[in-house]
Amino acid sequence: MHILVVNPNTTSSMTRKIGAAARAAAAAGTEIVAVNPDFGPASIEGHYDEAFSVPGLIAEIKKAGDADAYVVACFDDTGLDAARCATEAPVVGIGEAAFHVASLVAGKFAVVTTLARSVRAIEHNLVRYGLAGRCAKVRASEVPVLELEVPDSTARDRISAEIDRALREDAAEAIVLGCAGMADLAAALSQEHDVPVIDGVACAVKLCECLVSLGLKTSKSGAYAPPRAKLYSGMFAPFAPPC
Repeated sequence: MHILVVNPNTTSSMTRKIGAAARAAAAAGTEIVAVNPDFGPASIEGHYDEAFSVPGLIAEIKKAGDADAYVVACFDDTGLDAARCATEAPVVGIGEAAFHVASLVAGKFAVVTTLARSVRAIEHNLVRYGLAGRCAKVRASEVPVLELEVPDSTARDRISAEIDRALREDAAEAIVLGCAGMADLAAALSQEHDVPVIDGVACAVKLCECLVSLGLKTSKSGAYAPPRAKLYSGMFAPFAPPC
């Protein structure tokens, strides 16, 4: 089985971290390839960055061509719907995957993300996925995404402190880490706080394996039908659906 994990930002160090987390979760015989586009934002922190990261995501999916499944490794599930239109293979976003897994192991979970500007987008997705009622609160640790790539930063301590507040103040029973760049922290934070701390990258890989094993593909009847053939102009011409 071949799973392509796409980090929609351009920070290669984060992609390597994401790839390592994906491989650690994968079953024997599952090949993981982790990639990022070479154009777009260095990190995705809000709606503006998100808009400019989608073309790079779609480009990486089209470039791969023959993967059995795809993971969108941005917690906001950036471009997830567009990606599902671009391929028949299953496409799983790490946010949606983490929410569903958390709902299977806890009555209430909290999300600890990076910056406050990401909170509303995550809350919107929880409503959209029908899981808002299972989330005690979405909390921001006020850690910029790229600070997660700085070895001597205090990012981990601030994330841990926010987890502690979620457990004490929100009565959360599990924690979802709200950024792909936090993937390497899940196991240690789970042990530290004695609750499930969930990394969406690992969850998405396991759900991809499940979908492929079941022979399930993305439905092309309705919302995820292929885009209609038409001309795209200017710099987007290469993305035009074939006429």
